[in-house]
Amino acid sequence: MDSTNQRRKSGINLPAGMSETSLRLNTGAPGSPSPLIRSTLSSPRTISNLTSSPKSNGGGGACSDRFIPCRSSSRLQTFGLLDKAASPVKEGGGNSEAYTRLLRCELFGSDFGFCSPAAGGGSASPNKNMLRFKTDSWGGQNSPSVLGQDNTTGLGSDSATPPKPPRKVPKAPHKVLDAPSLQDDFYLNLVDWSSQNVLAVGLGSCVYLWTATTSKVTKLCDLGPNDGVCSVQWTREGSYISVGTSLGKVEIWDGTQCKKVRTMGGHQTRTGVLAWSSRILSSGSRDRNILQHDLRVPSDYISKLVGHKSEVCGLKWSHDDRELASGGNDNQLLVWNQHSAQPLLKLTEHTAAVKAIAWSPHQSNLLVSGGGTADRCIRFWNTASGNQLNHVDTGSQVCNLAWSKNVNELVSTHGYSQNQIMVWKYPTLAKVATLTGHTMRVLYLAMSPDGQTIVTGAGDETLRFWNVFPSVKSPAAVRDSGLWSLGRTQIR
Repeated sequence: MDSTNQRRKSGINLPAGMSETSLRLNTGAPGSPSPLIRSTLSSPRTISNLTSSPKSNGGGGACSDRFIPCRSSSRLQTFGLLDKAASPVKEGGGNSEAYTRLLRCELFGSDFGFCSPAAGGGSASPNKNMLRFKTDSWGGQNSPSVLGQDNTTGLGSDSATPPKPPRKVPKAPHKVLDAPSLQDDFYLNLVDWSSQNVLAVGLGSCVYLWTATTSKVTKLCDLGPNDGVCSVQWTREGSYISVGTSLGKVEIWDGTQCKKVRTMGGHQTRTGVLAWSSRILSSGSRDRNILQHDLRVPSDYISKLVGHKSEVCGLKWSHDDRELASGGNDNQLLVWNQHSAQPLLKLTEHTAAVKAIAWSPHQSNLLVSGGGTADRCIRFWNTASGNQLNHVDTGSQVCNLAWSKNVNELVSTHGYSQNQIMVWKYPTLAKVATLTGHTMRVLYLAMSPDGQTIVTGAGDETLRFWNVFPSVKSPAAVRDSGLWSLGRTQIR
């Protein structure tokens, strides 16, 4: 109680256990700084402690009082707390102040707060940035720019990186094949490229195989004078090929031995489109029906899908074999599952025949379709919800669509009136390239096994090979030199 009364009388609030006599303030001569102040002046970053004398409480224990920060290490400039008006101004202060402002701008970055002079030459209020968050540009002090130059390439530049230039796609085909008797018929599908790098082409009543690695041409079959080839489609493994005929038959051939394995009927008229899943072959015909064929059973087909009101001209299985998309001359796009007898979705936004169909290999349930001359639109669908995600008017009849497996892009081929080939980015739908060269509708499209090259066929009886997509490993520009020598050769 005595010590408490003594502290109250002295007016000094001391910690318990510390007497007033234990606090020793060493004073020197009048006008000379105390040892504590001298220590601070001699070393601005040194922090001194108030210690109790050895006589207090048995002596020796250090008692911290408070932290005194060193203002020289504080970044007051960041918060605009320095009062520039208080600093002395030399002769020619206007030029000196401008130079100082420019120097600070170069050293500390353009957003440091010193680059914009105050109106009328006055300084801004020192407290204008109080309690306002501000990101310190760490790299501004390391900027290698010269005074007066734009500091957009410095290490600490806050400016956005420049947009990457668009990928360059060669504008000319690297190889052209003559394809005599290649029909100019929108509803046929006469070109397909196998996973074993063999191109199949239907010419008249014959099917020819062109081996890409050797440029060797082999005649697979001849249907005779009373029949014709309407569609060709390789299995996913690339060993067998199906051929749809004008008489409504579907033939299965061994592509390596050039031997017919089986013939299946069921359609009343021409079979213009074929599509393989892992085990099922689907065929679409002018008789408006879709037949499901299974080579493991003896019957010609295992089921019939009825839904279109006109010729079926587009068929594609999804990559997981769960859904089949079909397009017809009735302007309908239908989506079926493996076991349905009725379509799960009926999409009727197209105003012309739907031949071009493709499933995205990058996103499940993403389907793209293209309409004919009266429609000209490419439409994107979510088959899980049935909603249209986006669409773009191409200005021309959409004949084919194919999605790149290497990058999230797709290619479309067109007929009336521009006969062009277009490469699109997804989902921005920005045009990567527009390729021209065919003099008639680009009715046929197939993609190489590596996903870099496409082949297009047209009624001008030519097949043209284009390098449009990058490889999987290097997203750099597609090489201009093709896999094969330049030149024009004949496929038969």
